[in-house]
Amino acid sequence: MRRFFPDATAAEWNDWRWQLRRRIKSLPELERIFTLSPDERAAVANHKGALPVGITPYYASLMSRDDATDGLRRTHIPTGEEYLKSKGEADDPLGEDHDAAVPGLVHRYPDRVLFLATGTCSTYCRYCTRSRMVGDPGGDYSFPKSQWDQAIAYIEAHPEIRDVLLSGGDPLTLADDTLDYLLGRLRAIKHVEFLRIGTKVPTVLPMRITRQLTRMLRKHHPLWMSIHYTHPRELTPEVTEATARLADAGIPLGSQTVLLKGINDEVDTLKTLYHGLLMRRVKPYYLYQCDPITGSAHFRTPVEKGLEIMRGLRGHTTGYAVPTYVIDAPGGGGKIPLLPDYVVGRDGADLLLTNFEGGLYRYPDPDGTVGADRKSGRAA
Repeated sequence: MRRFFPDATAAEWNDWRWQLRRRIKSLPELERIFTLSPDERAAVANHKGALPVGITPYYASLMSRDDATDGLRRTHIPTGEEYLKSKGEADDPLGEDHDAAVPGLVHRYPDRVLFLATGTCSTYCRYCTRSRMVGDPGGDYSFPKSQWDQAIAYIEAHPEIRDVLLSGGDPLTLADDTLDYLLGRLRAIKHVEFLRIGTKVPTVLPMRITRQLTRMLRKHHPLWMSIHYTHPRELTPEVTEATARLADAGIPLGSQTVLLKGINDEVDTLKTLYHGLLMRRVKPYYLYQCDPITGSAHFRTPVEKGLEIMRGLRGHTTGYAVPTYVIDAPGGGGKIPLLPDYVVGRDGADLLLTNFEGGLYRYPDPDGTVGADRKSGRAA
């Protein structure tokens, strides 16, 4: 703040609206703060359309100014690899547009819907699943109130819908009264049992979590929140205060993390993140295999890396710190959980299992068939 925003007061720096207004978005703004590599400079200069550069000054302060390989920096400053399309990648890999019941409302699972409330984020992650639709006013996707009305009418007409997830974009970029209006409309639908908000704001714009916001959110219980975290460096005092306010407002908090190559794809990194989240009353919920969005190959790990990390977590730390590792299936198949295989086989009436230390154990399962197709071994 003192070096790059010397005219800002402490009150302004801690005002979420000031942070949004002063987002770092252009090449000159980036070059004023960061020593850009030639690759970064060219990638930013060539960018057009959706998924623009956008970094709050607060979040930029967590990044390395000089190291282009810095993990948090890589997630927000584009490189030339973003313009390369690899096999299997697509602009809408999850088939959300196909599963949209009405514009902006994805009805994939029987009892729940995804409500896309806005195309605006406070920061733009380069691996974003919805890169086709965010940060592009006047583009192919828009989110006017008339579209909200259509989505709400659809939910009202489908009593099987009991769970509504608000996402986008980021719903917490909406003004308090606007978000209050939308939550109130949804809460008024009798068969909607609970609401969820998917957001990265508490991580990249923690000053948005004001006392006024949490007072408003309390009115709409039961309300849950899934927060996007990437790395332990994000767990700052500001984030600690934001999560405390949300938790104190009675909002159950879960984390969603995308597994990213060279950024958080180590057991120790994620264990540190998850332990820090638990200390802040956030339950690690999902670890996502990076979606095959166009231009994201440089972020994706092999699936085996995710399974290796799960093996390094399960049994080596509290179960509360172990998320569910999932692939969101391309083409609209939904989230598919993946686990290391702990079934060894069968020996007569016993199921043979291996534990986190590699030990072999028997479980009496005389009527079972799990593991019958595997070679038997001797159990401890």
